[in-house]
Amino acid sequence: MSLTLTILGIPSTKVPVGFATLVSFIIPPMVCYSAAAVLAVTPKTRTIRVALLPIVTLLALRAIVSLDMSLGGESWNTPFVFIMIIFIARTLEWTLAREPLKRYLRPANSPPSVIMDVINLILNLRGHGWNWSHGLYIPRQTHPTNRSAFVTHAFLSSVVHALVMSMFHQAILTLTATGVKAIPGGSESTIFDVSLPSPVRYLRSSIISICTALTIYALAQAYYDLYTVLCIFVFGQDPVQFPPAFDAPWRATSVSEFWGRRWHQWCRQSFLVMGGYPFAFFFGRTGMVFGVFLASAAIHHVALQGTNSKLESWWMFAGFGMMAPGVLAERAFLQITGRRVGGVVGWVWTMTWLLLWGNVIVEGFIRAAMFDHECLINYAPPVAGIGGTSR
Repeated sequence: MSLTLTILGIPSTKVPVGFATLVSFIIPPMVCYSAAAVLAVTPKTRTIRVALLPIVTLLALRAIVSLDMSLGGESWNTPFVFIMIIFIARTLEWTLAREPLKRYLRPANSPPSVIMDVINLILNLRGHGWNWSHGLYIPRQTHPTNRSAFVTHAFLSSVVHALVMSMFHQAILTLTATGVKAIPGGSESTIFDVSLPSPVRYLRSSIISICTALTIYALAQAYYDLYTVLCIFVFGQDPVQFPPAFDAPWRATSVSEFWGRRWHQWCRQSFLVMGGYPFAFFFGRTGMVFGVFLASAAIHHVALQGTNSKLESWWMFAGFGMMAPGVLAERAFLQITGRRVGGVVGWVWTMTWLLLWGNVIVEGFIRAAMFDHECLINYAPPVAGIGGTSR
């Protein structure tokens, strides 16, 4: 075993990130992932893509087990692990493609460019403007159509969502810091305060779960808006390439609508490739539903292992896995009644199911110390001025 680790260049214990480790562990999978993207848009390269897949997989896993991404006392292991897993999932997806991937949405008056197509493929997780994102739902644009107004609106949106994120993040830190030091290892935090009566305990845990969902939503939206501004203002991309990431998820009237349309779709294709399609091959449409959510659970669990290696796997697998029966129950309702789940009753059902199993997911997040440190955006004005730092 030690000989294998030596041959692969894997240290016996994780090493901190620095220039030398950046060159040794991070750049190699990035270069190979980029090479896979070039091959994905190039005809007659499937044999090379097949040969490159295990190399990308090995290098990404090597980076995961070798590096400690703790910077300035803050752990960035979870997002780093998640990115490496996405490298593997997307390289697998490109390897399985029988034909070169085609991009059909480019900036106005922009000639085709392989370089720009490759860059877009690398960064465009949900596949908007590509032929491989079949069935992808694109929300209606909410920004102004004028280019300068679009950029201004996106920038202001990023500021507002950063402030919202900071507010709910601080609420999570405050609520999980009071009287909940009962779990050995990890962050020693929980959303379930056993000193409280059951109704109050689960009301409190549900409030924390809602704050967590809003924190993740606002953080993702803030970063997406900044990314949009950068791509349009600096790199001259077209606003039409950047539709909304979310579609008011709090308005979902079915579990299917929430996950399939209103929540972000950045990992949709990866979850299909890693779980949906393989399960569908053996178990049909029902298998696809379970496969997608189990793939999501597995990826989330492995990513959280980067922060707390002792985290029990069942938190993610139970929380995300139980979304599948919710979706299938809605399909059964449609088959029996001929009507889709919707309206006020549908909204109540959706929020109840999401909150019930969201408690389980968020408990896993908290045990993994996902929110036990300050987020980078909290240090940037004006967030730092109103958010403060409670830990």
